[in-house]
Amino acid sequence: MTRIDPTVHQRELGERLRKLRSERGMTVEDVAQSLLCSAAKISGLETGLRRQSLRDIRDLCSIYNADDSTSVELMDLARGAREQTWWTQYEDLNLDPYLGQEQEATAITSFTTYYIPALLQTEDYTRVIIGTIAPKMDPGIFEQRVEVRMRRQAILERDIRPRFSVFLDEAVLHRQVGNAALMAAQLAKVLEAAHDGKATIQVIRFDVGIPATVDSNFVLLEFGEDRDISPIVFVEGLTVNQYLEREVDLNRYREAVGYLRDSAISPDASIQYVADKRLRYLSR
Repeated sequence: MTRIDPTVHQRELGERLRKLRSERGMTVEDVAQSLLCSAAKISGLETGLRRQSLRDIRDLCSIYNADDSTSVELMDLARGAREQTWWTQYEDLNLDPYLGQEQEATAITSFTTYYIPALLQTEDYTRVIIGTIAPKMDPGIFEQRVEVRMRRQAILERDIRPRFSVFLDEAVLHRQVGNAALMAAQLAKVLEAAHDGKATIQVIRFDVGIPATVDSNFVLLEFGEDRDISPIVFVEGLTVNQYLEREVDLNRYREAVGYLRDSAISPDASIQYVADKRLRYLSR
């Protein structure tokens, strides 16, 4: 049996709880009052971004008058959400809720204007990016973050891997991270991923104007129609990360992805453009 990541159990459990509450005609405030807790806690349990305790699930099943089979299923999901994952060994990781979903996604769509997406970065490129964003980071934490970023890339080596679509603003290719040799090696890795079918790369040229999104970067994660879990949009910030899963937000980002795809040059033309840019770095 394929092991499901605990974070995905968490989100699936949250969606099941939200559905139960809606079916009972209860508001978040109603449930919070019954549990003698804050409405924010109930919202956190339902989004799955807050880990649900077995006691919380037991109490919620009682409030919702869930039948025995439903209660057992929810408790099993709660136990699954409490399993340890490979990244729990690291002391400081602000992407913990994101990583499990990235590991289980069947489709990943990334847009960035600043740097190559994490799943395609070389270790040298990663070191410069993390060191630039957080120059005062503890050296031990720095090494952990580099290691985690490299380990995340294993999902692209799987026999059954996610469909990975990358939209790169042209600025990413022009912005030199480290020296020219480092950039040439980084673009070689991007080209290798494209040639091996691990990623579909499309470049958005400067001459198309402003990209069709106000965010400088975002990732849309999708999980397949056979899973009881909705897509989610992740927007990474300097101090706060956003997780968007409301249908209105998802529709807006799907629309943005469509606009980005229409404004980008084709995958074949993009590969040639990246290859040409790599040659320019090699010639310096």
